[in-house]
Amino acid sequence: MPPTRTPVTAASDVSGGHRGFHGWRIVAVFAVTQTAGYGCLYYAFAVLLHPIAADLHTSTAAVTGALTTALLASAAMAMPVGRWLDRHGGRVLMTAGSAAGALLLAAWSQVQALWQLYAVFAALGAAMAMALYEPATAVIVAWFDPARRARALLGMIVVAGFASTIFMPLTGLLEHRYGWRGTLLVLAALYAAVTVPLHAIVIRRPSQGAATRRSTSATRRAEVRAAVRDARFWCLAVAFVAHGAAMSAMTVHLVGFLVTVGHPATFAATVAGLLGVLSVTGRLLLTAARRRFRIHVVVAGIFVVQAAAAISLPFIGGTRLGAVVAVTGFGIGFGVASLATPSLLADRYGTTAYASIAGTLNTPVTLAKAGAPLGAAALYTLTGSYPPVLVAIGIGSLAAAAGILARAASPAPPPAVNSAGVVA
Repeated sequence: MPPTRTPVTAASDVSGGHRGFHGWRIVAVFAVTQTAGYGCLYYAFAVLLHPIAADLHTSTAAVTGALTTALLASAAMAMPVGRWLDRHGGRVLMTAGSAAGALLLAAWSQVQALWQLYAVFAALGAAMAMALYEPATAVIVAWFDPARRARALLGMIVVAGFASTIFMPLTGLLEHRYGWRGTLLVLAALYAAVTVPLHAIVIRRPSQGAATRRSTSATRRAEVRAAVRDARFWCLAVAFVAHGAAMSAMTVHLVGFLVTVGHPATFAATVAGLLGVLSVTGRLLLTAARRRFRIHVVVAGIFVVQAAAAISLPFIGGTRLGAVVAVTGFGIGFGVASLATPSLLADRYGTTAYASIAGTLNTPVTLAKAGAPLGAAALYTLTGSYPPVLVAIGIGSLAAAAGILARAASPAPPPAVNSAGVVA
């Protein structure tokens, strides 16, 4: 008889009350540290892009390639990070990632050549994989049972969704006063002061019984093998790869489209800025709707709305009202994947090997996010207009909806066992 999954949940712990309290402390810490992390390590880049390019005497496209390098490095780290989290928990990993991120922000401030910038960003991508959403999500998944997991994840993600709102204006003010190099040093000090002590002091693994500790390693390997042999896992991979590519391409090319149809650059940037606020709205909508409907149905419905918005944008985006309506429709799903992915994976495959399975999924998703803007730019160059790009984004959203729905109702296969009854 196949062994049953033994997810680590609050309900299984005899000290559930204390565990639940500390779990919410972790959520509160992550709400702060993920806001600081995305603000300092990710969103600051967009604000500093042009000053860096001017100072290094290179193009903005060449500097943007450094961010692509960071995303590629993050993708390469996804699976090793997942395995570490399942085996050892998040304290050491996330504390080290935060410390490395702060040091690399300081190193970024000292680059004198483009190759140095790329080298720093390759290392920065690894630090981001160790300290941002993916490991934080894995820690929360391990601490909370299914009844409270979505609310805990939402508590972190909603607050961190305002990282761009807080840190992009702050970075702009700092750059105006101190220049881009001084700004990065300030952000490095801020990031280190906020994240390193909080991760080191508050993060810890939930307690487990002795039997659970003995069986975890074998069970984890079996869970990962069962997941990657499951057709439903690859349907989810198709869904989130397509969705990640669509989100990334829209983020990079939305302003360009709006400017080409005659909108002022300030209006285009303001409308594009709605995506961050709407990502919070979409997450709240998903959390409310899943109380009445199955999560895969809600997520697929949101992806279809995004597809309709992207495909309609060339037709209605020439007016201000049309642009706002289309961007609102697309933005509703902008942050849904970060909340849907852990819920779908944990519900289908348990939490014993959640981080390893999520890391396996995150690798192609991150690669898609890195490559999609380049593919969209190539399509724009080939066709000479943005409508084909927007239609491609809409098709990607439809493919994501189809992937979410595919085989959603079929049961997950049990972990394999050998003839001796041992987990294989």
